[in-house]
Amino acid sequence: MNPKLWGRAKRKKNPSFAVVRFNERTYQSGGVVAIIKGMEAAQTTLNDFDWCQSEENRRAGWRYFLEETDLRPGMNPEKATTLRQVRLDLQDTELSCSRDNALAHPQ
Repeated sequence: MNPKLWGRAKRKKNPSFAVVRFNERTYQSGGVVAIIKGMEAAQTTLNDFDWCQSEENRRAGWRYFLEETDLRPGMNPEKATTLRQVRLDLQDTELSCSRDNALAHPQ
């Protein structure tokens, strides 16, 4: 668990977390596999996914991580994946526009 994430989560009353699957070799996303309420429950779920993963998938580079989210615990993982991706795309677009604007109008 990322210490910064743990620190932020401890300050919130009972945050939710997305358990996200990704391939550390190819950087391919496997999407959100679960939305869990509470840090301890999320960490337990993450560990369960890790332990239940086949050796073949592990050798292929598939891993899991936690990401704090405002998505509803227990929601459909496919829907959660879509919402997460839309948010990431929007964030990338905003950052790109801000950078382009700063380059076009230096102070």
